Amino acid sequence: MEDLLFEYQTKLAQLDLFFQRYLYNQIDLTNRLIAIKGARGVGKTTLLLQLAKNKLPKTSTLYISLDHIYFYENNLYELAKQFVKYGGTHLLLDEVHKYPNWSREIKLIYDNLPDLRIILTTSSVLELYRSESDLSRRMISYFLNELSFREFLILETNYDFPVFSLEQILKDHADLATQITQKIKPLPLFQKYLRVGAYPYYLESEEFYYHKLANIINLTIEVDIMAVENLRYETSLKLKKLLKAIASSAPFTPNISKLSGYAGLSRNSLVTALKTLHRVGLIQELYKDTAGIGVLTKPEKLYLNNTNLMYVLANENTQTGNLRETFFLNQLSSIYPVHFSDQADFLVDGKYTFEVGGKNKKRKQISGIENAYLAKDDIEIGFGNAIPVWMFGFLY
Repeated sequence: MEDLLFEYQTKLAQLDLFFQRYLYNQIDLTNRLIAIKGARGVGKTTLLLQLAKNKLPKTSTLYISLDHIYFYENNLYELAKQFVKYGGTHLLLDEVHKYPNWSREIKLIYDNLPDLRIILTTSSVLELYRSESDLSRRMISYFLNELSFREFLILETNYDFPVFSLEQILKDHADLATQITQKIKPLPLFQKYLRVGAYPYYLESEEFYYHKLANIINLTIEVDIMAVENLRYETSLKLKKLLKAIASSAPFTPNISKLSGYAGLSRNSLVTALKTLHRVGLIQELYKDTAGIGVLTKPEKLYLNNTNLMYVLANENTQTGNLRETFFLNQLSSIYPVHFSDQADFLVDGKYTFEVGGKNKKRKQISGIENAYLAKDDIEIGFGNAIPVWMFGFLY
């Protein structure tokens, strides 16, 4: 126990407190069991440690990753009991999906150690409520998305711009953009964000950013998905092949038969694989706004999850139009339901229609559609229903 506490204190001493993710002030720490989900690299571990340093009692909190060598010979439940005897009140558990029987032991901790609060992080692939021990009545879950453009601007410029709701942007975008452009030049910063701004670790080294992102993609498939879904190694190879096929032509309307043949998966296995790649934050599935989407329903369109993935996986397909649409979908779908539109590119929140394009994009495609807007690239300030696409990066 002493060694674990020492390692934890060392991590706190090295922690950078300059920047907190948007979720930092949204988590209700009064809950006894909290889960933070998200893709690899979005900053879950840093968020845990920042909460520990700034918002939790320093002398009765412990952080530990559940892939720690301590668990080669010890189990989580015994650690929790011993920690409570030491006066522990808050146990922060990183990467719980890497620990066998994690749900069963956390349920035991919750039921038998009522004075101990737990905050855990896990891969976004893990469906927490499908675990063998029902935690749905006990656990409060949060999802940590990739960096928004607004958060990226904090890191790049030190300007802490406010979050805007979609309704604010639609109504007051010209005034808001004017205020922002008085402080920064958004267009070159937006281009940088599209290349390297989705994950906080770009700050460590832009030169090796794509190499690290490629490694994270491999680990997501080979470790996270395999640990949770208990798949064979051959299946991970098929998932990689499927992801590359999507990257080479996204956004596109998937031909299930062709993709099935290419990846060597049955139709049902393919649709399941697409949903898995979506849950781990590698792709986005776009469906029509219809009720009753079944487990085996195919999406209308497939996108990579964010523009940085496009530069790693689809060098030959990082066309400007694809980048714009991918950015818009990534930022909006983090907050609002986004669906396929028969008339334009996207239907947001069931009522707003958006066409995404360049600065010369005309209104013809959305003419006569109620609550329809153009999200335009390469403009600093919009007019009427034409809004700079970069402004949709201020939603969180």
